Amino acid sequence: MIRLIAPDQWRRKPISLDSALEVRVAKVIKKVMEHGDVALLDYTSQFDRVGLTSISVPSAALESAWVEAESAWQHAFQDAANNIRRFHARQRRESWYVDDGDRVRLGQRILPVDAAGLYVPGGTAAYPSSVLMTAIPAQVAGVGDLYLASPPDPSTGLPRREVLAAAYMLGIENVFAVGGAQAIAAFAFGTESVPRVDKIVGPGSAYVTAAKKLVYGHVDIDSLAGPSELVVLADATARPDWIAHDLLAQAEHDELACAILVTPDEAIAKAVCQALETFLPLISRRDIATSALKEHGAAIITSSMEEAIHTVNTIAPEHLELMVADSWEVLEKIRHAGAVFIGPWSPEVVGDYYAGPNHVLPTGGAARFSSALGVDDFVRRQSVISYSERRLGVVADDIALMARSEGLDAHARSVKARMKD
Repeated sequence: MIRLIAPDQWRRKPISLDSALEVRVAKVIKKVMEHGDVALLDYTSQFDRVGLTSISVPSAALESAWVEAESAWQHAFQDAANNIRRFHARQRRESWYVDDGDRVRLGQRILPVDAAGLYVPGGTAAYPSSVLMTAIPAQVAGVGDLYLASPPDPSTGLPRREVLAAAYMLGIENVFAVGGAQAIAAFAFGTESVPRVDKIVGPGSAYVTAAKKLVYGHVDIDSLAGPSELVVLADATARPDWIAHDLLAQAEHDELACAILVTPDEAIAKAVCQALETFLPLISRRDIATSALKEHGAAIITSSMEEAIHTVNTIAPEHLELMVADSWEVLEKIRHAGAVFIGPWSPEVVGDYYAGPNHVLPTGGAARFSSALGVDDFVRRQSVISYSERRLGVVADDIALMARSEGLDAHARSVKARMKD
C-alpha cells in the first residue's frame, strides 16, 4: 500500500508547471483579455460543457441555495465561520505613527486592497469551506469588494449549491459561474461582467495555478498551490488506526495528494500499513486514495526521534500532525510546517473546516518561507514621512553625500536646494 523507507530514500516527486501547459494557459488569458465575456462563455462551453448566456449568478440563486440547505449544515458552517472570524481578528494590525523629535513624524498605514477575487474549485467535490477560508480573512482586513468565481455544475449551469449557500451566508453578492484559467484571467484584467481585482486567492487545478503564475505582476496572488500534503510524526504512544484514518482523509483529496508517516518505531509503521489495508475498502473515493498512497505515500522509518524531526523539517509539509507523547516539546523543534496539529484529538480535518486557522497553506516545501493565508494577505503597508525644516537642515549634508556616492547628483540637489532659501 505505502512504501516503508529510510529518510534518505524519500524524494518529493516533482510536480511542476510544464511549458506546454503554460503556453495553452497563456492563449486562454490572451483570448479573455481580447474578447471578455464572449471568451468566458466559449471556454465554459468547451471545458465545462455548459452553455450559458451569462456568467453572473442571480442573487435569487444564492438565497435559495442557503434557504434550501439543511439546518444542521447551516449551523455547522455558521459555527465554523465564527471560529474562523474570531481567529483571524487577532491577526489584524493597526496603523501607527511615532514622533521622532524636531517635529518629525514617521508612520505606517495599514490599508486593505480595494477588491479581491476568490477562486473556489469545482470538479469532483464541492468546497464551501474554501469560501469561508478565503472570504473571511478578506472581510476582517476590510476589503471593500469581494468577487467569487467557481466552475458551473453541468446539471444546473451554476456553481455547486454548497458554494452558493456559503457565499450567501457571508454576504458575498458577486458570484460568477466560471472556472479554470479563464476565471483567473477575468479577475486579473476584467471583463464586461467581472471587475478587475487587486488580489486573487484560492486553490485550483494546474491550469488555475499556471494562470496565477502568468498574471502575477498585473495582480497580486496568494501562492502557487500544489497538491495537498500531510505528514504524521508518531511514536509508540500513537494509535495506528487513527493515523491510518488521517492518512486516508488526506489521500482521498486527489491522486496527487501526499500522505506520509514519519516514525522511529517500525512496529507503528507496520501497524499503520495494516490499518490502511483494512480501512481503504470502506471509503467512497478508494480508487483516488489508492493511487495517491501508491504514488505519493510513504512510511519513513528513522533511527531516532531527532532524525524524525529533521526529516519533517526537510519535507516542510503543508499539514503536520504530532502524534507523540511530548508533542509540545517536539513542536519547539519544528521549523517548517504550514499548520501543526497537536496530539491525538487534533486530526488535520479539524483544521480543514472548523478550528479557525486558515486551511489555505503553503505546499511543495514552501512552508520553509511562506505562511497560511491570513489578514496580512489582503492589506498593504504604506510608509509615511513628515520632516521638518530643522531636521532636514541637520541631515542635508549626509543625504547629499550619500546621493553623490551613488552618482545621483540631482538627488543631492533636491535636498541642498531647500537649504539655500
